[in-house]
Amino acid sequence: MFANSLVRRWLSVAAIVVLAGWTGASLAQEKKPEPPKPKDIVTVAKDASNLKTFCRLLESAGLVDTLKGKGPYTVFAPTDEAFKKLGKELDELQKPENEAKLQRILKNHVLEGRKNAADVKAMKSAKTLAGKELKITVKDDVVMIDAAKITKADTDASNGVIHVVDAVLVPADKKPEPKP
Repeated sequence: MFANSLVRRWLSVAAIVVLAGWTGASLAQEKKPEPPKPKDIVTVAKDASNLKTFCRLLESAGLVDTLKGKGPYTVFAPTDEAFKKLGKELDELQKPENEAKLQRILKNHVLEGRKNAADVKAMKSAKTLAGKELKITVKDDVVMIDAAKITKADTDASNGVIHVVDAVLVPADKKPEPKP
């Protein structure tokens, strides 16, 4: 009787040990989902429905790698509607012979460093990667970058921040006439 009791206890302990081993093995074999990789400025812009032209122009100008780089950068990204205001000038900018001009225009939308909306709002001007100074004004809580209004601020990316604007920031020395 004592032996029977001992065997039953031993079998119970053995069963628990075996079950624990199987559970541990199955937990060890389960793959934990990898956390999503942070998205860079270009990837975040591509995910936006109203920045398709901006992304296409980055590719045409060969600036994708720059804005996928370490940064950090602050980008004032014009909407598709903003680019439409350029009219035929937009078609001209996409020609291979105008790559340098397109690069200069797009770099005029980029600042070094991460500047969130509060930072931008406190600034009077900002120097772009194109070497130009953008005038920053605030009136009735509306932030203007030259003649462009920030319509959506603080879209974070792993290597900076995007502020969506409603106009293309063409450097003053060669500003095309906007189409009415």
